[in-house]
Formats: sequence, structure tokens, C-alpha cells
Amino acid sequence: MNDTQKCEQIQVILDRLYPAPPVPLDHRDAYTLLIAVLLSAQCTDVRVNQVTPKLFALADNPAAMAIQSVETVRELIFPCGLSPQKSKAIVELSRLLLAHHGGQVPAEYSALIALPGVGNKTAQVVMAQAFGVPTFPVDTHIHRLATRWGLTTGKNVEQTERDLKRLFARDQWNKLHLQVIYFGREHCPALRHDPKHCPICSWASTPADASAPSDRPTSRAGARGRSLRRDPPP
Repeated sequence: MNDTQKCEQIQVILDRLYPAPPVPLDHRDAYTLLIAVLLSAQCTDVRVNQVTPKLFALADNPAAMAIQSVETVRELIFPCGLSPQKSKAIVELSRLLLAHHGGQVPAEYSALIALPGVGNKTAQVVMAQAFGVPTFPVDTHIHRLATRWGLTTGKNVEQTERDLKRLFARDQWNKLHLQVIYFGREHCPALRHDPKHCPICSWASTPADASAPSDRPTSRAGARGRSLRRDPPP
């Protein structure tokens, strides 16, 4: 089976299991999505969804958030981890949205990546899910699955992102990003995974693909892949 056939079969399976995957982070608009994705760095979506109702009750738009103290925001988002960095980023990016973007979240990658705390993944998720721009943000979870399925030999998420964008049609990227996330959670976990019973690993992976990858970064570059950072454009 060549790469094209493999990708077609993977897409058939994902479309059957997740025909219309929802965004897992609760949000109301582009701004609340941006904040939720920023908070999700090194944190689970479940935990973020537990924290954001209180945060958004305090401030759910740039004007309201910009006047909050960093300390107040930090206390509310503490359960998400990295609260000192994230709270500073949330308040400062809100001020910058007011100063430079009329209080609106920009849809352009270069403008998003210039905001504090917004890295490659955050920018692409917002572009895809708030504005419908085709992107394929890759984190360590998607990297793990793509490696297991033999779709990449990349040693980091940046290379895996390039490989997946090359293999799959551009108009499928946004849906595929979410489908792979849901599939990984339900069928292809990092630990105690039996590839023989996985709807995709059972036929798509080699023994090395199925057993080697994990969510734990294998290098300093990999570790930075889960932090708040600025990355090369998509």
C-alpha cells in the first residue's frame, strides 16, 4: 500500500468515526477560542473547560480583560499550569488587540504569532476553527499517531506537520486535525496501546511504528513543542 492509498483509507475510517468533530475547547467567539487554546498548552482540554467559565465570567473580551490585573487572572487559571506566563500573555495580548486590531482577533498568521503567548499551534487552531483557514496544527499527540501510521519519519512536530500537509488534501486539514485528536483519545492512546485492536494501527503501522513513539519529547526541541513559543509559519 502506497502513501496515497494509506491516507485515503485513514480518511475513510476517520470520516466514519467522526463525520463532524466538534472543537473540544468550549468557546463563544474567536477571542474566547484564542484564550482557551493558549491555556491548553501542557494542559488537558477537560481542565481548560473547567477553568474558562470563571475566567470568561470575569472578562470575555479584550476590553474587559485588558483592565484586569495579572494576579487576578493568574489565580483563576492556576489549575491549567504555567499560570505566571499565561496570565501575563492573556492580559498583554488583550491590550495589544485593542491597540493594534480594533479589539478583534486577527485571522492572519503573522499577526497572531506576534501576540504574546501565541505559538504556531495556537495561531493555526484559531485560524482554522475561528476563521476557516486551512491549517494542520500538529502537537505531540498527532505526531505520535502520524509516526505510528508510517506517515512521517519526522523527529519533531514541525517536520510531521509538513509531511501531513503534503499527504492530505488542503480542504481536509481542519477536519482531519480534530479527527486525529479524537481518534487518539479513544482508540490510539500513548500508553497501554494494543495496535492489533486499533482500527488504523492494526493495518497501517509496522512493529516499530506501533511501539516506539510516545508523548514524551525525545529532545529539547520536542519539549519546546508543547510550550508557549513562536514557530516557523505554516
